[in-house]
Amino acid sequence: MLLTSHSTHSSSFNTIAIVGKHMAGGIAKALTDIADCLGSTGRKVIFEAETALNFSLSNYDSMSLPEIGECADAAIVVGGDGTMLGVARQLAPYKVPLIGVNQGRLGFMTDISLDQMMPLLKEMLSGKVRSEQRILLKGSIEREGEAVYSTLAFNDVVLSRGSGSGMVELHVEVDGHFMYNQRSDGLIVATPTGSSAYALSAGGPILHPSLTGIGLVPIAPHALSNRPIVVPDSSVIVIEVVGGREANVNFDMQSVARLLKHDRITVRRSEHTITFLHPEGWNYYDTLREKLHWNEYPSVEGRLK
Repeated sequence: MLLTSHSTHSSSFNTIAIVGKHMAGGIAKALTDIADCLGSTGRKVIFEAETALNFSLSNYDSMSLPEIGECADAAIVVGGDGTMLGVARQLAPYKVPLIGVNQGRLGFMTDISLDQMMPLLKEMLSGKVRSEQRILLKGSIEREGEAVYSTLAFNDVVLSRGSGSGMVELHVEVDGHFMYNQRSDGLIVATPTGSSAYALSAGGPILHPSLTGIGLVPIAPHALSNRPIVVPDSSVIVIEVVGGREANVNFDMQSVARLLKHDRITVRRSEHTITFLHPEGWNYYDTLREKLHWNEYPSVEGRLK
């Protein structure tokens, strides 16, 4: 099933939420500029509660993210990819479209720069947008036959060895079929969105967001024949810790759980998706060129214009 739509469409955005990167210096003016601009067009503006508290934005209504999910037509996230990951996971059940303004370092998901945000936001909220949907993962930990933890991941679920030396040993099954036993520093289970994050650093492939696959990328495997593989997004992946002194699992690098021997981690595609809104004319290849510096050449003469 195709999850990513690149069609341009017009939408009605009457209630807009704004979420800012917590404790980030230099974005207070950007937040108030966005709010004032939206308010001047007659739209209702809501700040996420911690954003309003951290930046003393008492002139506007504020709500928690679940409350925002119940009433907002869109949310503007001002921060980096980490901020977007946290917001996306919490708003996914509510199907609130997200617009990203980059105040971080890389900005794969927050693709509007601060210096361009005002004219682009005005165009987007008038309906000149490109919309795409992206999948999430649902991960759960089973211990002695009982589920002890479950959460969503937008980028990846990462099993890794602990702080001590030594590899972790994993038994991996896909849809009930044995795939392999692996000794390594860990295993990354990534969405197409997450394929350009930690999975890419570990040697995994970049998956276009329109693909409905899940990547499994070993981290420093003992056997070099353990290579990354992409499985269908309908797959149920079960990973059992069968050896190693210490192991952890994290979800989007934001929630972490310590694992015990014989714990089983099940990863499957979530029923929820995230809708990103981009400026008209946006495309993924532009993002790759800009963020990964694919347009850089060793000589000035060979550089792309």
